[in-house]
Amino acid sequence: MNTPTGPPDPNAVLKKAAAEYALRYIESEMTVGLGTGSTAIFAIRAIGEKLQKGELRDIVCFVTSTASHAAALEMNIPMLGDDLPRNIDVTIDGADEVDPQVNLIKGGGGALLREKLVAQATAREIIVVDEGKLSPRLGTLHVLPVEVLPFGWRSQARFLESLGAKWKVRTTAAGEEYRTDQRNMILDCDFGPIADPAKLARELEARAGIIEHGLFLGLTHLVVVSGASGVREIKLPRGQD
Repeated sequence: MNTPTGPPDPNAVLKKAAAEYALRYIESEMTVGLGTGSTAIFAIRAIGEKLQKGELRDIVCFVTSTASHAAALEMNIPMLGDDLPRNIDVTIDGADEVDPQVNLIKGGGGALLREKLVAQATAREIIVVDEGKLSPRLGTLHVLPVEVLPFGWRSQARFLESLGAKWKVRTTAAGEEYRTDQRNMILDCDFGPIADPAKLARELEARAGIIEHGLFLGLTHLVVVSGASGVREIKLPRGQD
């Protein structure tokens, strides 16, 4: 007996549309970075389908998480080794929040460290989102993930409090403490709207025990936004304030 299915998730439809649109920037023989999360999965599947149809050839990819690695393997996408032996031409990734300067909050999927490493090694970082991720100021819509070393983590929690954050230890659906692919913890920090993301990023980066944070500043070249009226692009040169 067939199991009835409900209507498609509107957000999933928008994410799929944005991810498929972004593939116009991928060409044969490129090295492609693949992000983490539901939007990235749509991009991975679309790349795999184009490879199978011969619409793309000689693509090699580098993934940012074990989940993306598994999805790429399912689509028989060739992949680089974990040592990242060369720079990346284009990366397609998602985001949790995007401000008017195309700065981001990322890390809802837990891969912020790997995603930032890949973004910094990428010639063209393309972010795909649905229009609900657009925000007037980072921190308005989404908490800031901060990846911390489990050793002495409460010291980092007190430090984050001193910066104005209300934090929670990220947990799994089973209620256990979440661990990143590097076996670190994530503290989800509510700063409210962040007045000076660059200042906050410097403060977090100067603290021992904080491995990475979810502020992605000056790393994005293009944001592809899908909404009820269709797909559009937001561009800003890297490094522009």
